[in-house]
Amino acid sequence: MPKPSQGVTVVALLADPDTPTEIAERMARRLPDRLSRKSDKGRRFDVRVVSEPVTAGSEDPPTVMRRIRERANAEDWDVVVALTDLPLHSHGRKLVVDLNHEYRLALLSLPSLGGRRLQTRAQRAVEEAVLSLTGRRDAPPRPFDDPLAPVRPGPVDEDEPADLRYTTGGPRGYLRVLGGMVRANRPWRLVPGLSKALAAALATGAIATVNATVWSLAASLSTTRLVIAMVGSIALMIGWLIVDAHLWHRTAEISPEARKRAALYNASTVLTVGIGVLVCYAGLLVINLVWALFILNDQVFAFMTRNSLHLTEYLTLAWFVASVATVGGALGSGLESDEAIRAAAYSKREQERRRRLEEDHED
Repeated sequence: MPKPSQGVTVVALLADPDTPTEIAERMARRLPDRLSRKSDKGRRFDVRVVSEPVTAGSEDPPTVMRRIRERANAEDWDVVVALTDLPLHSHGRKLVVDLNHEYRLALLSLPSLGGRRLQTRAQRAVEEAVLSLTGRRDAPPRPFDDPLAPVRPGPVDEDEPADLRYTTGGPRGYLRVLGGMVRANRPWRLVPGLSKALAAALATGAIATVNATVWSLAASLSTTRLVIAMVGSIALMIGWLIVDAHLWHRTAEISPEARKRAALYNASTVLTVGIGVLVCYAGLLVINLVWALFILNDQVFAFMTRNSLHLTEYLTLAWFVASVATVGGALGSGLESDEAIRAAAYSKREQERRRRLEEDHED
């Protein structure tokens, strides 16, 4: 790799498409000044963002690092930091970052930074990685030190391209990576991706709201039963989406490491779809409440249920109807294509990974 010329160090942020590229582009605006201020040699930095699938076809950190090295050799970059939203593993632990000081390369797994304040944590991690690669190798890993999920140096085999590695493990590390995976999937995108299911749910809710039998049922149900109806309808919607769109990850490997990865992917799928369904449910509840306030007649409602219409009755009816409508939405979700649901539920990197697994399975 060429040496910095004319006092300017060229830093390339080699980012996977989608979320990693967005994070890299945002941090690139401030990164040169921040690096110059923190550098003890008064260097100037030129930060470039390159969006391409860094980890396509591989979940093995050494393989990815070798690929980054080959990519860097063809360019005039002085430092390369690769950002991926793929959770990587090493020796049974979750990888945070791999560093190669000889060639000035770094591989950062964004899910290991967690789901909260991802932009800030990613920027700090990149800054410290660049400063470590251009300065002292034994600089303390400040951005990776988190009391909620301890990050420690991990083992590096002699034949690996990395010379320094930080990993996280244990239940807290697992939860942190899981949160980062769900954050990368951006579950709120599931709402517009379920247009046909939402249309079916809204139609079901509109009809149920003016049905006298539904009025009587809602008025007779206790809070406990309303909660059970809500949980049951949401669970049905989540389960139906996962099964119908083939979102459940199965692995043909029998190793404990492969099974742990499969469990991690499936947990992120359940949480991603679950958050998306909860957002849909909340929206249905609000829409049903507004519809009930507009359409219901107090005298007719009192005649059919022997209860006067008050705010409590409106809320109870909207709550119950939202559960009924969610079941209707689950049936309507069968009209959606599997690709539409996957596109809504997963990041682009995760979509590519799942397509590759399906192709390998077919082969």
